[in-house]
Amino acid sequence: MTAKEIREKIVDTVSKRGGHLASSLGAVEIAMALAEEFDAAHDRIVWDVGHQAYAWKILTGRAERFGTLRQLDGISGFPNPAESPCDAAVAGHAGVALSVAEGYAAARKLTGEDYHVVAVTGDSSLVNGTSFEALNNCAGAGKVILVLNDNGMSISKSSGSFSRFLGRLIAGARYNRVKNAARRMGRAMRLYFLYGIVHRFKARVKSWFLADAFFEQFGFRYLGPVDGHDLAAIRTALAVAKEESRSVIVHVVTKKGKGFKPAEHDPTRWHGVGPFADAAGEPSAKESKPDAARKTWSEAFGDALCELARADKRIVALTAGMKDGTGLGRFAEEFPDRFFDAGIAEGHMVAFAAGLAAAGLRPVVAVYSTFLQRAVDQVMHDVCISSLPVVICIDRAGAVGEDGATHQGLYDIPMLRCLPNLAIATPKDAADMKALLAEAFARNAPTAIRYPRGRIEPLAGDAPAQGAGKAKWAIWSTGDWLWKAQAVAAKTGAQVVHARYLKPFDNGLLKRQRAGGMKIASLENGAVAGGFGEAIGADLKFGWPDSFLRHGKVSELERLAGLDVDSIAERILSHG
Repeated sequence: MTAKEIREKIVDTVSKRGGHLASSLGAVEIAMALAEEFDAAHDRIVWDVGHQAYAWKILTGRAERFGTLRQLDGISGFPNPAESPCDAAVAGHAGVALSVAEGYAAARKLTGEDYHVVAVTGDSSLVNGTSFEALNNCAGAGKVILVLNDNGMSISKSSGSFSRFLGRLIAGARYNRVKNAARRMGRAMRLYFLYGIVHRFKARVKSWFLADAFFEQFGFRYLGPVDGHDLAAIRTALAVAKEESRSVIVHVVTKKGKGFKPAEHDPTRWHGVGPFADAAGEPSAKESKPDAARKTWSEAFGDALCELARADKRIVALTAGMKDGTGLGRFAEEFPDRFFDAGIAEGHMVAFAAGLAAAGLRPVVAVYSTFLQRAVDQVMHDVCISSLPVVICIDRAGAVGEDGATHQGLYDIPMLRCLPNLAIATPKDAADMKALLAEAFARNAPTAIRYPRGRIEPLAGDAPAQGAGKAKWAIWSTGDWLWKAQAVAAKTGAQVVHARYLKPFDNGLLKRQRAGGMKIASLENGAVAGGFGEAIGADLKFGWPDSFLRHGKVSELERLAGLDVDSIAERILSHG
């Protein structure tokens, strides 16, 4: 297949199924070059974040099934060794590819096997702390070829000193004159060995013109920058890299969204998308829902934070390369001096927030649940031990769906519930979101506020029942599933309690209900193992099972897990 045909297949499938579009469109020629220069099933090709790997799937035996992308029982949206031997590792969280690749390289030495090891990482992934730790240890592990896909983006535009450093590598006029001359000579001769000699000469030229030959100091031979949409140039660079005796970095410059104009013009919007109808990128008819006027949880958070920040200059906001996804776009525009994007570095972000709080500010960390996992040590060590007033706003909490196991936001309650000094709250609507934020700022201690993806579901009434009447069951529900608890109550006659705080929870109410002979059911949009239901000793615990879930539509996964309204009601009724 040609690059154009691959891009057309990706756009056609994503237009029907949704998915991660801009990143994969930008990496098509990289995937093609890797497939042509390496043995995909034998060599170890480790992708850092599968957002960019759709072309790789198409080229490694999954073209016919590509139309099932992200569907229940279809192919995954991310590399997965259980799906194909051509996927060397699971790839859902950024920053780990080089570490995994080094593991393969060290094992190759110990076992005496013979295969190439390649890590494909992005410019923003490379600033993750794990990547720098891997760079520091690479020399002793064995030879790794690191393909640096440099598109100047994470999900939002890349930030920080390392991004500027890569920009200098690309833009240095004198260096690029040497680079272009070397590339032309290599192509004209069509001899890889000569191109390799010229590249070695280029390494010396870089040391003359670039005082900070960064990668060379870590033991990597640096090749590049290479035009990431020139297949022959990438293949040539990879061929040279294969012949080197030590680790090599191939710096490839790409355009995110390449070949699809809407994604080229706005790669952030087209990072992850739902189905769309045409080449202009308009949503398909089935995606145009009449409830679109309702706020999303991220919008409710962003609006409330801006309002509170206008009245309190101590409030600052932080994100890890997810400004728009977390609803902080307006805050960044209105308060640019009080907004910090740490890049794909969640651990650093939380420790940074601890320093801000210790200095008297009121930092808000906005992070997806699945990525908060990467910073739990900093939450414990840097925030909770000192009981610092950091507010951790956990977006996509309870997330399941087409992205599969790597993006399930199910584990924040069990991970955080055990930490002293930390309160955990769950709003039921936009007004409650604002109120909980205000309460968090008033506390001189850390607070986590968790809420899901998508639009806020309407509730049946302004307030849930709070333990009155003669019901046999009380359903203690997290705020995001309060609408579901109310629907179950309508079928079972149960009372509903909004567990506004999961920690500390309303133990007085729980005792009163127990004393009155009521049974307790917990309903939480999170892992049931170690979750809120265990904290309150619920008789029935409804939450996601103790297993990694398949990818599929949320409604399909809820039905399979027995978390749809009818299944919950049936189970409560069967228990009297």
